[in-house]
Amino acid sequence: MWFLPSLLPVVALSLSGATWANNTKGPGSKFVTTRDGRFHVNGSEFKWIGTSAYWLPSLNTEEDIVNTLSNISAAGIKVVRTWAFNDVETIPENGTWFQLVQNGTVTVNNGTNGLQKLDLVLKHAERFGIYITMSLTNNWNPRPLFDNLTSSIARRLWDRDVTPGTNNSLPRNFLSNDYGGMDVYVRQFGLKTHDEFYTNETLLAAFKNYTTQVVSRYVNSPAVFSWEVANDPRCNSSISASATCETRTVTQWHSDVAQHIRTVDPNHLISSGDQGFFCVDCPKLFQRTTPPPPEVSPGPGALRKRLPPPLTKERLMRERREQWKKTRAALGARNEVQQGTGVRVRGRWVSTPTRRQADVGVGSAFDGAHGVDSEDILSIPEIGFGSFQLFPDQNSYGPADPSLPAFNNTVQSGNDWIRRHVEAAAILQKPVSLTGFGLVTRANAPFFVPFNSSVAPFAGQTNNTVQPFGVTNAQRDDAYSQWLDTGISSGLDGIMQYQWGQGNLTAQPGTTISPDLTGTTSSPNTNTAGQSPNDGYSINGVGQEDVQNTLKTASQEIGSIFG
Repeated sequence: MWFLPSLLPVVALSLSGATWANNTKGPGSKFVTTRDGRFHVNGSEFKWIGTSAYWLPSLNTEEDIVNTLSNISAAGIKVVRTWAFNDVETIPENGTWFQLVQNGTVTVNNGTNGLQKLDLVLKHAERFGIYITMSLTNNWNPRPLFDNLTSSIARRLWDRDVTPGTNNSLPRNFLSNDYGGMDVYVRQFGLKTHDEFYTNETLLAAFKNYTTQVVSRYVNSPAVFSWEVANDPRCNSSISASATCETRTVTQWHSDVAQHIRTVDPNHLISSGDQGFFCVDCPKLFQRTTPPPPEVSPGPGALRKRLPPPLTKERLMRERREQWKKTRAALGARNEVQQGTGVRVRGRWVSTPTRRQADVGVGSAFDGAHGVDSEDILSIPEIGFGSFQLFPDQNSYGPADPSLPAFNNTVQSGNDWIRRHVEAAAILQKPVSLTGFGLVTRANAPFFVPFNSSVAPFAGQTNNTVQPFGVTNAQRDDAYSQWLDTGISSGLDGIMQYQWGQGNLTAQPGTTISPDLTGTTSSPNTNTAGQSPNDGYSINGVGQEDVQNTLKTASQEIGSIFG
């Protein structure tokens, strides 16, 4: 068990030997490095297609881990993103857990149902030539009924290890937001607001203690792609933010944690894991506000690579107006404007094309509303590459073009989002990767649980629903293909689909992969025996082969050095 007073001197000593350089160990390094704005490994440039499997360390057997990684490798996937944390507030009877956070103390589990499960993931990933992105904590851990469990849920705990307060009867670790994270620290250390995780010295020390133990464990593993500071960090969560939290709060925390990781591990890259939100008018801590230095003239016969101009509110609004104007002109020329035919995405429908669009500003993805400034975070010296996510069912990436149906807007906003991040990384001459993208299909809508929720809002949706939530499988495949094509052609260095689906897994009562149960639950019983968790994005049973083929084709196109 770890107590705060014993840790502080250790942290102080480790920080005194800080090394601030990024991982640029040279062209022949067995670790993934960055050079000239690109990933490199073993002397060659490395571009890749990846997938997410947050549940990978929670599988019940080593054979399940091996089979999952084998299938992922067969799809041409080279990088897998998973959770390197699994925080609990009481020690569970079943399943995997990595750290007990309880009443202001923390205890790391190094046993066979603890970090040794993560050992197996790294061991077999190396065997299959797969790299693992290790995320160290999560912004999301909703507990809507934390202090008031209903009796109907309590009666169903007989063979499921269910996290208290989640308002569902899904097994622990089934949802991506049920692995603990920032809010577990906030609750168990007696604090009130989400952003105290970023600013409270006691919580910072506790998180750094866990980070040290995990990072040092794999400091020499060539299977680690990068350390991801957190999944989707932002000012608010299911626990509200204080009035003082803003972009610099989150940026400074990134810098502090990244510096700490670098003192422990000089070998591996560090990334943020944030959603990728911009803040065009926010004050910066690290981002260069002056123009970059003049570029060195290219050699004879080489083309000069022009850097894009910085993103400003004026540029953003101008380009948006120009794009909408071109869309209207193209549709008008072909007389193909169609009204009311959009597919519902995030519950919204296409606007009438002739309606005058109000000036809605830059939008929450660009104004710092979430407390995230991805450009400033990317400017931190220890952050080796850019990372961002694309989940149109849960986030808005800009106002919809009134001339387009909803699905077309979803695809276009995703393409624009990708290009914005490629440009931002190019200015800083760092690689950039899309670390998660996904769309909820109509077939998956009953199982869809938003990242900041513990219940499925469309659990009652059936094939007979008049206005179904989600897209068709064909539309999903179309969007995925377009986003992958845009990412590859624009210069993304890595692209991750969310999430992988795996069948033929070992089911054990009380664990993440549990036997089927019958009866009514607050969320649908998505835990089909022998299948990996489905939070609405799994490809199991919803055109899995088509998605895998799309990823395999993209892997060949992006030019992965491992073929």
